[in-house]
Amino acid sequence: MSENASLTPFELLARYERACLAHSADAPERVDGLGLWRGIGFRVGRRAFVSGIEEINELLAVPPLTNVPGTQPWLMGVANVRGNLVPAIDLGRFLFDERTPSSERTRLLLVRQHGGTVGLLVDEVFGQRTMDEAQRGTGEEEHDPRLARFVAENVQLGEQTFGLFSMSRLVRAPDFRQAAL
Repeated sequence: MSENASLTPFELLARYERACLAHSADAPERVDGLGLWRGIGFRVGRRAFVSGIEEINELLAVPPLTNVPGTQPWLMGVANVRGNLVPAIDLGRFLFDERTPSSERTRLLLVRQHGGTVGLLVDEVFGQRTMDEAQRGTGEEEHDPRLARFVAENVQLGEQTFGLFSMSRLVRAPDFRQAAL
């Protein structure tokens, strides 16, 4: 007889909850001992970026948006994400003043900021990227002044160059925080 068979339904649910919490998305995987860094790769316009996996809470297909009058053109509106209103920012328009075209690959990256969550519209998500400390230390500095305050360095991963994009710097930037006209 299975060990779970002797548990009440409540005890079984409590056990499942403990197991899920032990593997929650907020708990980073233990790759530090191996000297590895993990991030989520994404594209904005022609540029590829990667942000630390701990900086991105969730990836979503773009939900319906409600327009908010009197805001910057890069604030696309607000989305209802499981009962929470989340501002949706067109990251391409914020960074490069170029509107992100809608496609089947367009995604919303949910990122925590002071006081809530913000959604960042990106052209496409590449998924998880892993690199070791040696790869991170050999990156080139960012030369585009529009990106230099958010991109620490550019690193080569395989055939593609990724800018190491800091979501925490982005959400603290005064111009990002000022969405009203």
